[in-house]
Amino acid sequence: MTSPALPDTFRALLLTKEEGQAVHAEVTTLPVGDLPEGEVTVRVQASDLNYKDGLAVTGKLGIRTYPMVPGIDFAGTVLDSRDERYAVGDAVTLTGWGVGERHWGGYSELARVKADWLVRTPARFGAAEAMAVGTAGLTAMLCVMALEDAGLKPEAGDVLVTGAAGGVGSVAVSLLAARGYRVVTSTGRVEEEGGFLRGLGAAELLHRDELSALKKPLEKERWAAAVDVVGGETLAGVLASTKYGGHVAACGLAGGMQLPATVMPFILRGVTLHGVDSVQCPADKRQRAWDRLAAELPQALLDHGVQTAQLEDLPRLAGEILAGQVRGRTVITLE
Repeated sequence: MTSPALPDTFRALLLTKEEGQAVHAEVTTLPVGDLPEGEVTVRVQASDLNYKDGLAVTGKLGIRTYPMVPGIDFAGTVLDSRDERYAVGDAVTLTGWGVGERHWGGYSELARVKADWLVRTPARFGAAEAMAVGTAGLTAMLCVMALEDAGLKPEAGDVLVTGAAGGVGSVAVSLLAARGYRVVTSTGRVEEEGGFLRGLGAAELLHRDELSALKKPLEKERWAAAVDVVGGETLAGVLASTKYGGHVAACGLAGGMQLPATVMPFILRGVTLHGVDSVQCPADKRQRAWDRLAAELPQALLDHGVQTAQLEDLPRLAGEILAGQVRGRTVITLE
């Protein structure tokens, strides 16, 4: 399970920080000996761009140890393995587990990680396609699973997706529409992204301000369920307008970590709020989600909802994703 030879060096986006100074991000060449501990060394073929990556690259994530290679996801091929579950040449994917935050991540030509953190890349996906899915797609599927495990069916009524033009939101829209749900989307870019969202299957578009403007403890009942990636005032508005017995899967905080809501939706309408986490998601649930993504994700999303970029583009893209200016998924190619 050992490669005949590993490269002597590799390129990576390295974050450094001097005391009292801002975080500096630069693509540099590093010796292979700088790689952290782990049982499996991977030739990274693709990574991706998530909101958390934007926070890391711009110095807003709160990383404790520098230098750090960011990138919370990657897909590639095993170059060296000290774990019997993986052999040289295996196609593998990693999402979450603190990679890119506490352990060097995917914005690098090489990565060395714990074997427990890896999954086998589904046969349907190449490395770039796996990263077109990435943490965003995994999170979106976990949200759909949370709602359906709670009993949601298409006949229950509309399902709302907030932050719909972003990575998690766009995949959630596509998955839900493909399963027969009538999907209502919320975005701050209705005019710019309306065609894109309708192409994914959205039946109705709302401006995000309509949700954050809902201030009453209980508003008109509108959706049977929702996937919320925004948090803050948006999530409060979503909860207040969810139908009796409805379910809301919350997985993000792009709009803030506070929840300025009341208990009224929970105790008078029986609304359930499901927290969805993909970072520490158990291996069995993670594998179930990836298997469903391989079986159900519409190919149109991979064909039309993805842009590609290079390591050198990341400092610019990091600012753009934090400003809500990135559509769909961005794959970082390393081949």
